[in-house]
Amino acid sequence: MEMAAGTAGIMGLEDFTAALEWQARHAEENGAPATGRVIRALAGVRASDTATGQRIANWPGLTLKDAMPLRIAGGFHHLLLTGADARLAAVYSGAITDQAQVDALVLDLTHRFDARLLPWLDGPPQTNEAGRSASIMAGLLWLAQRVRAPRFELFEIGASAGVNTMIDRYFFRLGDTEVGPPQSPMRIVPDWRGASPPAPPADFAITGVKGCDIAPINLADPEAALRLKAYVWPDAGERMARIDAAIALAGAQPPDLVAADAGDFAAAMLARPAEPGTARVMFHSIMWQYLPAATQQRITALFEAAGAQATPDTPLGWIALETDPATFRHELRVRLWDGNAHHGEEQLLTHAHPHGAWVEWLAD
Repeated sequence: MEMAAGTAGIMGLEDFTAALEWQARHAEENGAPATGRVIRALAGVRASDTATGQRIANWPGLTLKDAMPLRIAGGFHHLLLTGADARLAAVYSGAITDQAQVDALVLDLTHRFDARLLPWLDGPPQTNEAGRSASIMAGLLWLAQRVRAPRFELFEIGASAGVNTMIDRYFFRLGDTEVGPPQSPMRIVPDWRGASPPAPPADFAITGVKGCDIAPINLADPEAALRLKAYVWPDAGERMARIDAAIALAGAQPPDLVAADAGDFAAAMLARPAEPGTARVMFHSIMWQYLPAATQQRITALFEAAGAQATPDTPLGWIALETDPATFRHELRVRLWDGNAHHGEEQLLTHAHPHGAWVEWLAD
């Protein structure tokens, strides 16, 4: 599952100004104009004499691929969530829209909270978003029509806090198709465009879901959960409600997460003996771009090798929801290895809003 050349080109933006503008436009295009203004204000932070500004100015690597603007945007939101400074509430609510005012406020916050903001640049944003699971589930329903027995053992790479690792506990209404426990507090009901995905067969089952992250977040820890919320764009109210529902579900039963490198985890999961009558499926969402090229290549090679051994009774699947940076849409691409025709062929199934507000079904 390689990134398209266009994706690699845009994600590889090294020019700070171009990368900042792309990230701000990405927020605006997806219902978060206030977050876009905060991101644009980072130009002033970069020119400041603060430690945070100097680190941004001397950023080693690719600004956009590293999601550097979103790292520090989470830090500013965290100031509001913790009550350290409430002034950004007026920006996030839309009461302040003038970019010059936002620039001045963000710069003042950086001077006041420089030491507190600086560590937010240490790692990529943990942007778990349950709304993305709509496309993942649609891909699973598509696979359910193509495997001999619609029983699935799932594993997720880059699971962060495991919000989507709990996919089996969510209720979905995908067009006219419903799946999942109706009583679930997490109700995923996107604006569905195009035909509905296939209904789940009567014997459809998810037998297990396991996830990995290099540094998983424990949703049962209030401080860790608050940090995760900080990465949610605050002018996206439905997303905040979904993260609260995920925290409640994790409190009742934590997702099955391990701390591991994505390549090591995929190798371990694929090395397990195949269970006849069960499809083993890896999924991920908006994380592939953060993996080193060597890890991407390793995982792809592991699947090609394991796929060569797959049979109709022991199928192997790969569900990937990743960004098309030219359109700001997410694309769901699915591969199935089962020894039959189109063995391992990639299928584009959906275009989607980055946080699941809408999904467009593309499959026949």
